[in-house]
This record gives sequence, structure tokens and C-alpha cells, in this order.
Amino acid sequence: QVQLVESGGGLVQAGGSLRLPCAAPGRTGSMAVMGWVRQAPRKGRGFVAGIRWIGGIGTYAKSVKGRFTNSKDNARNTLSQQMNSLKPEDTAVYYCAADLRRTTATSTSEREYSYWGQGTQVTVSS
Repeated sequence: QVQLVESGGGLVQAGGSLRLPCAAPGRTGSMAVMGWVRQAPRKGRGFVAGIRWIGGIGTYAKSVKGRFTNSKDNARNTLSQQMNSLKPEDTAVYYCAADLRRTTATSTSEREYSYWGQGTQVTVSS
């Protein structure tokens, strides 16, 4: 089992920045990928980013590439997403997600992730 705990989130004006940390307390030795999925109001969940736990190579959705960056701390079992140049369309509940399968590490489908955090709200005002 992988436990995920997000923090951060909040209200920010368009063009602003936010940082979302995600902690994975407990055993993470078998984790292959950790990333983010978001759900905008009245929409389904959508992939944002996935970071290979070993190596740190990242895969990003086209809509956030160049604006969102993830960094991980293996010693502390944390992943942090830095979100810059935020747009109103980035408004969503952001979920930290993880999976044990290496195939998920290169996937851009949110359906491949087996473990989820509780979610944190990000609201970008225009």
C-alpha cells in the first residue's frame, strides 16, 4: 500500500504561482512513478504529470508543459509540483497519485494510477 498526503493549494491570481507538496510516508521502495492528476469543475479527471521515482524523468501534459515542474526528494519521500504562470483553466482539485508498475511511468493516462491522495483545491482567478 502507498499512502499519499497532499498539501498546499489555495487561491491565486492568473499569472501567479503555487507549490503543491505531496508526501508518501511509509514504504515507497517498490513505487515506480509518482505524479499528479486534476479534476476541474464538471469535468473528469485528467493527467497532469508523472515522475519516475528512480531517475526522476518527468512526463507532462501538453497543457502544463513549460509551466509546471516537479522535483522529488527520495530521502524524504516527497514530490513537489511548482506551478507557474497559472491560468483560470488550471482551476481544479489536484490529486497526488502513484503506481508500482513501470509501464505507468511513461503513461499519460490518469487511469493507470492505483494510489491516490485526498486532493487539494487550486483556484486561479482571472
